[in-house]
Order: sequence, then structure tokens, then C-alpha cells
Amino acid sequence: MEILWVLMGLLMIGFVLGPFVMRRRRGIELVTPGHPDAADPANYGFVRQEELDVRMPGPDQDLVDVLDLVQRTQDHRAAAQLLAGTEAEGELRWQRVQAFAGAASLELQQRPGGVSETPGGQWLRVWRAEAPKDAGGAAVHAEFLVQQAWRTATPGTDEFRIIMEEAKAACGDAALLAPGDPIPYIIELSVARGLAYPRAEFEQLWLKILDRAPNHMGAHLAALHYWCEKWHGSRELASQFAEAAAARAPQGSLLAAMPLFAVFEHLPEVNLVASFYQSEVVTKAIHGALHAVHSARPDDPMLAHVRHLLVFFLVRSERWSEAMSQLIHIDGHVGALPWTLSPDPAAEFAVYRALAVAGYEANGGSPATLLH
Repeated sequence: MEILWVLMGLLMIGFVLGPFVMRRRRGIELVTPGHPDAADPANYGFVRQEELDVRMPGPDQDLVDVLDLVQRTQDHRAAAQLLAGTEAEGELRWQRVQAFAGAASLELQQRPGGVSETPGGQWLRVWRAEAPKDAGGAAVHAEFLVQQAWRTATPGTDEFRIIMEEAKAACGDAALLAPGDPIPYIIELSVARGLAYPRAEFEQLWLKILDRAPNHMGAHLAALHYWCEKWHGSRELASQFAEAAAARAPQGSLLAAMPLFAVFEHLPEVNLVASFYQSEVVTKAIHGALHAVHSARPDDPMLAHVRHLLVFFLVRSERWSEAMSQLIHIDGHVGALPWTLSPDPAAEFAVYRALAVAGYEANGGSPATLLH
């Protein structure tokens, strides 16, 4: 019996590693760093792994400058000014609210405070105390509570529920301060997932968002989680939600990429079928996302999110040239799916980038042939 278990284990390892071993036959061979045949991402102008920015999916210099200032001085006023000058219905404001909340949450985790130490994120508490009518500060506080719940507590526990109930109340306060702003309701989508809103209640919440920002990509991504199999829906419901969003997407909207995100949310933990990433479902979703990327405005704040996910799928599909075409647009930033699911997003991204470079060069590509 023991021998049987060993054989079964070896068989499983073979299934998992088989596709990677087969790459050697196709011209991709693992060599040591510094080897003459080693593909070097630096040859393409890609930044070093330790210099990758894990805070955001793409460049936002105004946000970086303000974040650095706020964290250095613990003065919230620059953050308040930046949000006040950012369009309420747009994707950029939602990303900035998430970034400020995430910074405060991470600060608190790193410096919980003590007898003689000021807790991290104190600037957010001061912001709320000094400007209780500031809609931006109210939204950041609500998102901060949501992130705290997911970061520090286990879903289903009393601690998690208490923090989420507080976040729900904070969303209500933020919504009262800015009636036309979709962001408080987008934040509540995560609360709805955590507290398991009944579908009727969730759909009422979703209608409030559609009334204010019907084509908001960030809102659709947040809502997709609720409909996924691992939360309160199913593979079919998530796919239907994503396909419906793509079908009604206006010209130039990245909502056409939603089916790819639905596929990602339902990937098997262990894929034993080598051709899965060349399957019709995955290929169709990739093509929809590529079309969305090519049609979108170059300054669309959600464009980097789609490009990051495309890199993951294009590398898995061994579509090396197309993966490289996405990498040249996003390299330097890794604060997006799928990398943020890893304990070390920069390392995870670097692995896929290295595979893309190796595959590209194994098929005749070089820095000179890569179109920018």
C-alpha cells in the first residue's frame, strides 16, 4: 500500500510539472543566471524585481507624491485635496481611495501602537476628526475598515462581522455626504460579500451603483466576487454577470474584458489538462480582453489591471509575443491581480516576466524585434 501511495504521488507531480518540462522540447531550457543562453529581462528595459512598485497597477505620480508626503508628515490635507480634485464618478478616484485606505491599514499593521508609540495610520483618524463632513475622508475611512476586516479577521467570526458592520455604517455616512458618488456603494459591495447579503439586497445595492456609474469597471470587478462560486454564487452566475457586462459595454470600455476575470476567479487549483489555457472558453475570454485593451483610451485607469491579467493568461497559453506586448506597458508596477494574491507580488510577476522573455527569445524574438 505504501508503494502505491508513492506511485500515485509521483504521478500527480508528473501531471503538474509535465507542461513545464515539455517547454524544453519547444526550445525553452532552464539555465543558471549569467549563462550565455540565459534570457535577461533587463535587455528589454524591464526594471529589477526589487524595484517593482507593489502599491498600484500602473503609474499615478500625483498619488505617489501625495502618499509619500502624507506618510512622511502624517498630515492628511494633501490626500483630502487630491481626492477633492479627482472626478467622483471615475475609476481614478476609486483607485486613490483604495490606495489611501490600504496605506493606512498597512501602517497600522506595521505599527499597532503602544504605551509610547503612535499607531500607524493616525493621519486618517485625524482626518475624520478634523473634517467629519469631508466626503473623501469618509470614503477612505469606510474602505479602511473593509480592508481591516479582510486583513485582520477571519470571515464568519464575530470579530470579522463586527468590523464589517462598522464598515457598513461608514459607507452609509459617506453616501450621505455625497449623494451622487458611487464610491460608498462600491465599497459596500465588499461588505455585502463579507456579510453574505441576500441576493435581493445585493441587487438593490447594485442598482444604486448602476444609477450613478453604469460603466464603472472597478465596481463590476467588486460585484463579480459576490457572484463567484467561492462566495455566494456559482461559476454560471459569475459568467452570466461578466458576459452581460461585456455585451452592454460601450465602445472603448474595458468591460469587454470582464469574462477573462470571471475565468480567472474559477481557475482549478491544480490544472491537470495541459491544453486548458488553449481551450475555447479561455481563448475567447483572452480575445475579448485583447480587443478591449486595443479599443480603450490610453489613459484609462483600469487599462493596467486588464494588461496584468492578460500577461498571466498569455504566458500560461504560451503566447509569448503577445505577453511581451503587454509587459512593455505595465512593467514597473505589480499592484494588480493576479500578483497581489501572492505573498510576494514582485517575485510572482518576475517569474511570469522571465517566462515571457524566455519564450519570446526561444521563438526568434529579441529586443530589436519587440514593437513598442
